[in-house]
Amino acid sequence: MGLSDHLLNPNKKAMVVDDCCNMIDQQLAAKSGISGIALKTAFAALKGVKPGYIPYVVEQLLPQFLTALDPLWSEGVEKGDPAAHLITSRSDTADALLGVTDARVQYTKRQIVKGTYDKFRGTAKKHVEEAVPDLAKIVDKYTKV
Repeated sequence: MGLSDHLLNPNKKAMVVDDCCNMIDQQLAAKSGISGIALKTAFAALKGVKPGYIPYVVEQLLPQFLTALDPLWSEGVEKGDPAAHLITSRSDTADALLGVTDARVQYTKRQIVKGTYDKFRGTAKKHVEEAVPDLAKIVDKYTKV
């Protein structure tokens, strides 16, 4: 049974999306310095694309993210703690997630989205790796419910 089977269940999907959006907000709030200000400004611009844009994007990308995470999650299941495996494999986890967004941004028609993504892609892996423990908790939570 893959992650999609667990987390895209109609009874869970909206909660997963909400938790992921809250995680993004918390990750952004924790950023400081010039790079933190730049990230916060970029996300404010993305939120201005249209109301509910970030939750919409999370919902749209969630199936692909889960498919990308499935092999790592399965390895973790075999080792006895899939959430811990995502965390200890945070570099691979980040690469899997960024592979999805890299592919997706190529087809966006919104220049603000493409331009913002391209501007921050160079430092994105570091930020995604920092978020992996929180993401692993969300995934773990909904695979057990």
